Amino acid sequence: MTEQPPRPHRRRADDDGRDPAETARLRRLIAENGSGHTHRRARGAPPRRPDLPPLDPRRTRTDDGRADTAGEALWQEPRRAQPRAIPPIDRAPERHRPDERFRNDDRAHDGGPGPSPAPHADQAMWAPVGDDPATAPLGRPDIPGDDPRRDPGPRSRRSGDRGGHGRRATAQMQARKRRRRVVLALVMVFMVAVIGSLGYVGLRMTGYFVDDDDYSNASGTGDVLVSIPQDSTLTQFGQILRDRGVVASVRAFTDAAGSGSISAGFYKLRTGIPAATAVSMLDGDANRVGRVVIPPGRQLDTKQTADGSPSTGIFAMIAQATTVTIDGRRSGVTQEQLAQAAATASPTDLGVPSWATADVERLNGDHRRIEGLIAPVAFEAIDPTLSPTAMLKYLITTSATLFDQWGLLDRNDTGLSPYQNLVSASVVEKEVADPDDYGKVARVILNRLGRNQKLEMDSTANYTAAVVNIDVSGDAYTADTKWNTYQVNGLPATPIGSVGKAPLQATDNPPAGNWIYFVAVDPQGTTLFTEDYAEHLRNRQKACDNKVLAVGCR
Repeated sequence: MTEQPPRPHRRRADDDGRDPAETARLRRLIAENGSGHTHRRARGAPPRRPDLPPLDPRRTRTDDGRADTAGEALWQEPRRAQPRAIPPIDRAPERHRPDERFRNDDRAHDGGPGPSPAPHADQAMWAPVGDDPATAPLGRPDIPGDDPRRDPGPRSRRSGDRGGHGRRATAQMQARKRRRRVVLALVMVFMVAVIGSLGYVGLRMTGYFVDDDDYSNASGTGDVLVSIPQDSTLTQFGQILRDRGVVASVRAFTDAAGSGSISAGFYKLRTGIPAATAVSMLDGDANRVGRVVIPPGRQLDTKQTADGSPSTGIFAMIAQATTVTIDGRRSGVTQEQLAQAAATASPTDLGVPSWATADVERLNGDHRRIEGLIAPVAFEAIDPTLSPTAMLKYLITTSATLFDQWGLLDRNDTGLSPYQNLVSASVVEKEVADPDDYGKVARVILNRLGRNQKLEMDSTANYTAAVVNIDVSGDAYTADTKWNTYQVNGLPATPIGSVGKAPLQATDNPPAGNWIYFVAVDPQGTTLFTEDYAEHLRNRQKACDNKVLAVGCR
């Protein structure tokens, strides 16, 4: 709070040089009024001389009515405050600035120091100083309000209330103004948002924001390898193609694609081509890169069949699918590079699962040690930029996940390890064409293993043969390899081909039976099973009669 001017002392001021006539006039007024009102002795008045008798200040005349000059010499006028006129107050209050007096009164009202209420301009600044009649104020007690002790003035009585009210009114007014400003700002923001949204929707409906540019050169300007992630939408297709410079806009591509579906994967495309041309290049497998479909029972190496046609191996299929030429520069892997990686890379680098690691390590240096670990499925997006080892790791880890989903690691009653079940299933895959016979062949294998009998399966002899033939003869019978079950006991060293879901599940849970022998008796693949060897010979003769077999026939 601001510093207030000092309050005037409410006492008579010292004035030893007062005019004697004025002193006499004052004594007459006191005598005529006869007021019994007394005032306390003025503070600061000079003490009475001790050598003088007490003086009654109310006796101002002698008995004969003459002025008592001796009393005048002995009596001194008590000091009283000089009256001070207060300048008139401008009673027109300012709207937003409370009067300074109200602030002062508020400070006094709140318990702090503050000046006394200011008297009216037409009132004298009187202050009672005692009960002595000689020192009583000169106000007129017969005139109401003339005694400043009893009538301090209406403004003085109400100043405190008016000051607090003014402050509260001002604070409320400022709060209302702030609320109005906040509400107005919110309304303005809302209106701008609504108008902007409506404008955007309207312009979008008219095609103002739509980029539907399209190229016109169907030949394009260059080659580019584009990767489309799995589960991408047509709009995402268009965004990728636009970013790679294939099409001019997403809108042009989605309009050209319509409601058709496009497969994810790697594509070799041309840059700067019309959207319709891009859609046609994405249709089918002509421009696909890194997509390979491995058939069930397929080996890693390429083999020749009895009719002279090649059976393309998995390594050759991968190399063919991942090799691509971009603007005259060839990239990809070869089957020789894949075979080298399979033979020399560590099982960890190749992604071999733990349940097959020990069997794979026993054949270090032989690329066939990973035979059967690549599942016969469609691999849609083999990255052609990967190294041979990284490419094989992608295929093997993906296949291991599939084997687990197909139940290879589930508990079963075969007594075989997961890897041995995989080997057995690969033989089942090769021996019969009808899936209904998979379980019986698996049971035959278990029955022969249980009797410590050689499996003598033609498929195992064909695995290392130069020519694959259902009617095995010659060197295929006598070849001393780890896979030829005519020469070794037990299962082959590795699976003899890729293993599908059906033979794998049939091997894990084969049906009960005593079968030991089986043979396909017609070109359709009808297979007869028996536990009696003599009956098996008769069944084999049926195969000879139907020209299915030639070796050992009569």
